[in-house]
Amino acid sequence: QVQLVESGGGLVQAGGSLRLSCVASRSIFAGNGMGWYRQAPGNQRELVATITSAGRTNYADSVRGRFTISGDNAKNTIYLQMNSLKPEDTAVYRCRYGLGVYAYWGQGTQVTVSS
Repeated sequence: QVQLVESGGGLVQAGGSLRLSCVASRSIFAGNGMGWYRQAPGNQRELVATITSAGRTNYADSVRGRFTISGDNAKNTIYLQMNSLKPEDTAVYRCRYGLGVYAYWGQGTQVTVSS
């Protein structure tokens, strides 16, 4: 079993920035990739960004150019740097360990962007 602990969420004004962190209990390079997902009230869960053990990244069109996913193997941590935040970015952001059929999820951290 893999434990994941997210942090860094909060309330910011539009145009502001936040950096989310996800600390895993297992090496981030030992699994089948990791990613960030989000879900807002009235919406389905949405993929935000993923990163493979080889360092390849993928982004949702809605966040490309504004968000950056990265990893620190020494700290077993992935990050999501969120810049130029918009109200539509408001959601609960969850960390995923394993991008295949098997996956572990964090509890989520709330991001709220005000107008």
